[in-house]
Amino acid sequence: MPDGFSAGDTAFVLVSAALVMVMTPGLAFFYGGMVRAKSTLNMLAMSFLSLGIVSVLWVLYGYSLSFGPDAGAGLIGNLDFLGMQGIGLNDLAGTIPVTAFSAFQLMFAIITPALISGAIADRAKFTAWGLFVALWVTVVYFPVAHWVFFFDGGNGGWLGDRNGVIDFAGGTAVHINAGVAGLALCLVLGRRIGFRKDPMRPHSLPLVMLGSGLLWFGWFGFNAGSALAANGVAAMALINTQVATGAALIGWLIYEKLRHGAFTTLGAASGAVAGLVAITPACGSVSPLGAVAIGLVAGAVCAAAISLKYRFGFDDSLDVVGVHAVGGAIGSLLVGLFATGTVGQTAKGLFYGGGFEQLGKQAMGVAVVAAYSFVLSWLLAKAIDRTIGFRVAEEVEVAGIDQAEHAESAYDFSALGSGLGRSSVAPAPATAVPAATTVAAAAKSTEKTEVDAR
Repeated sequence: MPDGFSAGDTAFVLVSAALVMVMTPGLAFFYGGMVRAKSTLNMLAMSFLSLGIVSVLWVLYGYSLSFGPDAGAGLIGNLDFLGMQGIGLNDLAGTIPVTAFSAFQLMFAIITPALISGAIADRAKFTAWGLFVALWVTVVYFPVAHWVFFFDGGNGGWLGDRNGVIDFAGGTAVHINAGVAGLALCLVLGRRIGFRKDPMRPHSLPLVMLGSGLLWFGWFGFNAGSALAANGVAAMALINTQVATGAALIGWLIYEKLRHGAFTTLGAASGAVAGLVAITPACGSVSPLGAVAIGLVAGAVCAAAISLKYRFGFDDSLDVVGVHAVGGAIGSLLVGLFATGTVGQTAKGLFYGGGFEQLGKQAMGVAVVAAYSFVLSWLLAKAIDRTIGFRVAEEVEVAGIDQAEHAESAYDFSALGSGLGRSSVAPAPATAVPAATTVAAAAKSTEKTEVDAR
């Protein structure tokens, strides 16, 4: 192997890549449990489709556009690595093979469009979704990944390398990018039938908790792995990820208890995800105390933000905007306050004597990525809707998208009544209310509970 190669760093990054891959099935379970029973398989399949499409496009041209030599002004990579050609087994990115780095970054590219799917649950055509994923990663994710993640001694991406925007693991490129795209899509597709009228509660909170647990587990690879080496920065990123997530879980639960009168399992799962999102851009630049502060803020603010869809009338089915766009923005901006200058970055935030300079840079990164993602996502969704149609027919949405799009159902209710009386074979309601939800609903009206906000 060439000089500078580290077997330990390589093994660490490869394991981290595998952990990040597990996050996409984890997201599928998280989203799948949050929808009604009749949409479960479609929600799972939307995430898995991203695994297939993005993996192929990454090899064809995605890696080259994201991490190929800059084609000019830090906006996009060139096409030197089309088909992953020109990359040798012994070529290094730091202390690891370029192929290991590429595999790690591929997992980021996969989960980002999968996050968007939660905003349009229950109502999108599967073919239209697949086309959107292919187009979106091409014209939105790959360029933004180049802006944020490609470093080349000041000649790399224009946000991260040239202007000093700190995004350690994807607060802008992944979460703001996906969250704002979700907003654009739910505006194009419109509200679900029965929005704000019919119960649309999670059909399986155990699935939600399982999915959030897998996300939490995989996120250690997402954040710590972004150090690209088994070193102190990776260790700090890991501990920051853990404590911020725990703090956000507590912050969300406190908010919903004060506001809605109950501690819900959905709130615990959602708070954990909000903390994971918020600490993502900051985990390599803040101290554990700063991570706790970021988590507490993110948990409470994201819990409040999910009600925005009722105030403004957009149907963000699974709160992608409130958790990912808002959480990503919180974490990115708070880097400008809590960056210590002694972890993985030399830049200091306001609270550590750095003034407002880094905060200004962070605000620029948030605004630029949000604006670019929203405009391009809206245009892509609108074009697909005008050509092949993005939304399923009304009768399909009412009856259940799983049968129409996949010719399957997640649960065989008829089997429950085998050998029993006639009354036993009736399907259980798709929106059966868990006990915790009943308590919260009794305390507040349907639209004002955290659970019913889903």
